[in-house]
Amino acid sequence: MSASLPSAGDVPWRCVFDQAAAAMAILDLQGRYLHVNGALCRLLGYRREELVGRDYRDFTHPDDIDEEGPVESDRTLEKRYIRSDGSLIWALVARAFIRDPDGEPICFLSQIQDITQRRETELLWQRSFANAPIGMALLDLKGSWTAVNDTLCGMLGYTREELLSMSFADVTYQDDQQQGFRALEDLGSGLVDSVNVEKRYRHRDGHQVWMLIRATTVPGADGEPAYVLSQYEDVGDQRLVDSHLAHLALHDPLTGLANRALLADRLEHGLGQLARGNGVLAVVLADLDQLKPTNDRYGHAVGDQLLIAAAREIQLAVRAGDTVARLGGDEFVVVSLLPDEEAAVALRDRVEHHMNSDVLVSGVRLSLRASVGYVATSDPSIAPDRLLHLADRDMYVSKRRRRETGADR
Repeated sequence: MSASLPSAGDVPWRCVFDQAAAAMAILDLQGRYLHVNGALCRLLGYRREELVGRDYRDFTHPDDIDEEGPVESDRTLEKRYIRSDGSLIWALVARAFIRDPDGEPICFLSQIQDITQRRETELLWQRSFANAPIGMALLDLKGSWTAVNDTLCGMLGYTREELLSMSFADVTYQDDQQQGFRALEDLGSGLVDSVNVEKRYRHRDGHQVWMLIRATTVPGADGEPAYVLSQYEDVGDQRLVDSHLAHLALHDPLTGLANRALLADRLEHGLGQLARGNGVLAVVLADLDQLKPTNDRYGHAVGDQLLIAAAREIQLAVRAGDTVARLGGDEFVVVSLLPDEEAAVALRDRVEHHMNSDVLVSGVRLSLRASVGYVATSDPSIAPDRLLHLADRDMYVSKRRRRETGADR
């Protein structure tokens, strides 16, 4: 049936309708335009008289025509319109009935929003994701895959459906799971917005696949982390060679801890994270108090084993993502990005607890004793050397106190 617009109050509603910034149209129940506003004319590139009386299907892409016509109320759909110059636009169309006093529908109100840019961005993302030469996946904050590309499926030997029913932990070697969970926790809490992790995944046929994983957070509407986007590279056998050479260059040969070069890099990285407003950077410094007497009494071989035991103890006090370094001699340093000063104090206390304990070294039970100092900062402009100096100064305050109380004996 056809419908004519009510004449009462005609001027006010027409003014609002015609001057609205959003594209709008009133259609009869058969889908013919009864009235269109200027925004719709500009959107489609037609004059008002070229649209009024025409069927909306005349301006709809053939693949997007709903054959049943506008039969549903309060319906929202995405479709393509054909503009006067032949170009296409994507639009979000919201339809609602206009009813007479008895509640019977007499016509439709359509509101049209141009979403072409959004759809083109989505298409670009979908194609980039699907056709990427590296593995790509989207994960929720619990670690379950919500989208995976074919490359990742091929790398792990699973179908898309199988991977989407799993979390990353299901195919991670048990010894490597902790660093994955720690990275996910840091990303989900907003402590960091990106991480790089090397770990082993288990292929469906059972063999291990070494992966370099670069993960970054995707914010939700509230600006908080909602998803994690990860990229996966199979580093293969070359990783064993490269990692060994890199380890020799960046780690202490006795304890396996980071050396000065890697410590400097981790300090710079931590200060870079502070520039984004992420918590505080804590530097904890521990100095062994009894290394020389141990060397004098038992020999340097036992002294080396004491250093190795100290390295093991300090690693028990820190998180998987923290950096633990040996500066040479009997000094150890921890670098950790933490939420606040309270967490930094707790880290310092854990280090002190573990570095003051009895350990079994070469069949001899020795007392591991260390003076511990720390500094925490939220200032990204502070120099790394300044941080180490402040931690060292605090450590010497602790050492002096221990000597005065006899705690270093």
